Amino acid sequence: MQLAMIGLGRMGGNMVRRLLQGGHEVVVYDRSPEAVQAHVELGAKGARDLPDVGKQLAGRRVAWVMVPSGQAVESTIEQLVPHLTRGDIVIDGGNSNFRDSMRRAKALEAKGIEFVDAGTSGGIWGLTVGYCLMIGASPAAFRHCEPIFKTLAPPDGYAHVGPPGAGHYVKMVHNGIEYGMLQAYAEGYEILHASKDFKLDLCDIANLWNHGSVVRSWLNELAARAFEKDTDLTTIKGFVEDSGEGRWTVEEAMHLDVPAPVITLSLLTRFRSRQAESFGAKVIAALRNEFGGHAVKSA
Repeated sequence: MQLAMIGLGRMGGNMVRRLLQGGHEVVVYDRSPEAVQAHVELGAKGARDLPDVGKQLAGRRVAWVMVPSGQAVESTIEQLVPHLTRGDIVIDGGNSNFRDSMRRAKALEAKGIEFVDAGTSGGIWGLTVGYCLMIGASPAAFRHCEPIFKTLAPPDGYAHVGPPGAGHYVKMVHNGIEYGMLQAYAEGYEILHASKDFKLDLCDIANLWNHGSVVRSWLNELAARAFEKDTDLTTIKGFVEDSGEGRWTVEEAMHLDVPAPVITLSLLTRFRSRQAESFGAKVIAALRNEFGGHAVKSA
């Protein structure tokens, strides 16, 4: 079927490639003309701007927005909507806040336009192995777009999880769980790496754990790949960003009075990774020195 992909970054660009391989007709737009041209050379149809996206789509238009959450999504939809008509569909495949998605769905519904939020997981591997899609939509919009989802996802890798907003809600919690899993692996491998009694090969251990162990996972397969390249990770700085979903998961847990200590602590640990030196740690060291005479290290 025909659709547009707006945003040709690492995720959007690979999704276009997978859609083209699946026989879909894709109109592409990005702020970078070079990115548009690169995908035209792969078989997509290039658009000059958002009005041109609307012109190039025929019948019931489907426009997939794959840009960073927040203002980028907001402005893209605002500029796109005047060039759509009743019955058309806008899909947000980024990591938007589910409350923003619910608001956008309501605003577009007033114009007769359907809104679909597709929580998308798979990263740069999605091109080859497919994307896990958590979809919030009306039943009718979901059915109309299902050929797109079937192409992008692996077998059983997409689901209609509820009305608009539900897709990004499920993706938010998915990413919160990811925070906790990543932190557990990080702490375990740091203990192994710090051992005074044994010189352990982390790549071998990661590969071992991926055969029959209860901690085997795709993330641990990726750990093995990383350790194979550099066992001590000497070229990587321990600075970890968060893209928002972990914070939103913790906020929702607090709103619902649901205890989520692992996810919360994994989020706070990411904040610590961004400090060259923790002032809080200095306060603890100073207090231990004051009340117990414990030694402190000079800066």
